[in-house]
Amino acid sequence: MTKPIQPTTTTAFYVQAILSFAISLSSVVIALFYLPTEGWIRAFLGLGLLYVVTSTVTLSKVIRDRQELSEVSTRVDQARLDKLLTQHDPFKVDA
Repeated sequence: MTKPIQPTTTTAFYVQAILSFAISLSSVVIALFYLPTEGWIRAFLGLGLLYVVTSTVTLSKVIRDRQELSEVSTRVDQARLDKLLTQHDPFKVDA
């Protein structure tokens, strides 16, 4: 019947997201490198940064998976509704 509009993302959006992530990560790594403290403090902050980055990647994957799951169930419900609508004849008279 009706096909829902699927949002599309452009290549520029992907490039912007990748560049933004790369610039922010590299700037924090450079800041950690030039931080005027001892090595073990830099290492501790670096491990904290690594933990934040991996947690962010995991969170974005979980959110994406949940969204895809809801889209699949919505498509199944839409297919069932389309089947019922095609089988229904409003002008049929039961005798």
